[in-house]
Amino acid sequence: MTSRESEPVLGLFVFSIIVAFSLAIVPMPEWLGRFRPDWVALVIIYWLMVRPRQVGIGAAWLVGLILDALKSALLGQHALAMAVVGFLAIRFRLRTRVFPVWQQMLSVSLMIAMYQFILYWIDGVSGQEIPLTDRLATVAASALVWPFISLILSTLRR
Repeated sequence: MTSRESEPVLGLFVFSIIVAFSLAIVPMPEWLGRFRPDWVALVIIYWLMVRPRQVGIGAAWLVGLILDALKSALLGQHALAMAVVGFLAIRFRLRTRVFPVWQQMLSVSLMIAMYQFILYWIDGVSGQEIPLTDRLATVAASALVWPFISLILSTLRR
């Protein structure tokens, strides 16, 4: 692929990440905030499954670092979790892409569960406690949103 062919992918990647950042930090009522999907992680998973050479684990790590700054989290917390999820997305992308939608939702929910587990572990080590039920609600919401994220980004990519 030439550099001209990858330019639209880079522009669309940056645009989708900016939208995901916006959705990740928009204020919500507390009862609804528990069910906020991991927008940024979902977008990273999508791009790493579709274009792993243009968007790599380094980009996932950098996006996680920016997310740390946006959410005032422990520096490197989201970056580490994004890098691990990025590795998993690239590793299993060929299998996951051919799955039917319900199996993709299951695969993506397992990746998001790993992401949330890493954040839960780091929060526990650093003394910040977020209830496990909130983490599980995020995993469930992310799984339910995955088909729409995949459809929207696939349509924009074409």
